[in-house]
Formats: sequence, C-alpha cells, structure tokens
Amino acid sequence: MHGRLIRTAARLAFFLCGVISFFTAAPFLMLRGAELPVQSEWIIFVAALGLLGLFSTVFALLPRSLIAKVCNQDRDDPRLFLLPLRCLAAFATISYLVAVFAYLAPHRWNLNPQWMFALCPLYFVRLTFDPSRAMTFCLLAPMNAGAYGSLGVALGYAWLAFHKRSSP
Repeated sequence: MHGRLIRTAARLAFFLCGVISFFTAAPFLMLRGAELPVQSEWIIFVAALGLLGLFSTVFALLPRSLIAKVCNQDRDDPRLFLLPLRCLAAFATISYLVAVFAYLAPHRWNLNPQWMFALCPLYFVRLTFDPSRAMTFCLLAPMNAGAYGSLGVALGYAWLAFHKRSSP
C-alpha cells in the first residue's frame, strides 16, 4: 500500500510539474522575445521548458515496467519513483525560494535579467509590472517551483538510468 501511495503521488506531481512547465513556456512563445523587457535568447527558455515539461509528463504516464526497463531497475524497486520525487521536491523548494528572493530583492540591486530568466522563468513578470505579494507567493513562485520540479524529475531519472547500481 505504501509503494502504491508513493507511485500515485509521484505520478501526479510529475504530471503537474510537466503541465506547469508548458504553461510557463507559453508567455515566452507568445511574446516571441519581441516584447520582453530585456534582450534575451528567448527560444532557449521555450525549448528547455518545453522539453522538461514533455519529459516529466511522459514519465508520469508511462507504465512502471517501461520506466524500470529504461532506468535498468527492478519494477518493484522503491527508488524508481522515490528518487525522482525527492529530486522534484528539492528543486521545487529551492526554486520557490529563488522566486521569493527575486520578488523581495530591491530594484536597486539590478539583478541580471539573463541569470534571473534562467533561475526564475517568470521573472519577466516582475520586470514588466510589479506583481503583488499574494500573486508572487501563490502563483508565480509555485509556477517557478513546478518548472524546476520538472528538472528534478529529469535529473532523478537520469541518475537512475546512468548510475551504476551497487551490489547488495
């Protein structure tokens, strides 16, 4: 029962993070970089967010046996969903805090927009208009956490696929 609960929670989190990555890429794609407040290589952000969203969504929907085969793991290995879920949680927490930091940082600090776009995909919202504290804490920071949660899923499964298993 415990394993089923983890698998269900992990699949739901993977799917939500994947969809959030797609939604986060949408403003960059719609603006096509033309109306971004700073000169940016916007296509890189769209491609990265789209690929991470696709990867996370696909792994949320793939059968467990196929995921186990891709990752060279046993189908009943608890790490098959637990490790990517932990990576998702770590990346999501850190990126949520980065988004809150970006909001709370004074304008006089002049944070580098290229770095902030890479660390916080929705940073252009702060450059375009000053969002409210509630909007930042309840919408922008969780969307940033979801986008980087997809990165955590990708890195978690990459670790499982490419890391040699230790002998018991």
